[in-house]
Amino acid sequence: MRGPIPSVLSLVVALGALLPAAAARRSQDLHCGACRALVDELEWEIAQVDPRKTIQMGSFRINPDGSQSVVEVPYARSEAHLTELLERVCEKMKEYGEKVDPATHRKSYVRVISHDGTKMDLSGVKIDGDVASSLKFACESIAEEYEDELIEFLSHEADNVKDRLCSKRTG
Repeated sequence: MRGPIPSVLSLVVALGALLPAAAARRSQDLHCGACRALVDELEWEIAQVDPRKTIQMGSFRINPDGSQSVVEVPYARSEAHLTELLERVCEKMKEYGEKVDPATHRKSYVRVISHDGTKMDLSGVKIDGDVASSLKFACESIAEEYEDELIEFLSHEADNVKDRLCSKRTG
């Protein structure tokens, strides 16, 4: 049976086999980009806190000897502050756009609004609501799934948080 139908059918089958791989790559790029943006935003927020600001941690109970087990820790990297940041940081994903590498066709996500108001080069950056909502959803998923690891890494000023968290866990 020769003719256009078998050729078209084999083309459809070939494309059908490639589409899941392309979708998986997009999903991996999205999760990796959301993770990196999440860590960037958290690190920036931490850096904005006055290093002299502290918070009391420990037990507020009075021990039998009359003392308390309370210590002062830097607020910026306290669990309370990091938990508060994780609850709202994904809202910042609306300040990101999508950039596609012309050579590899891999997607990355870049800030489209600078923190300090300086002008940014946005050539080749796609800014749209679908990108922002997808990035926000991926960010929320990562923040929820890896909350303990994020707090652990950031509270102890771990090196290469992006590499340790994003490359190893999200792809």
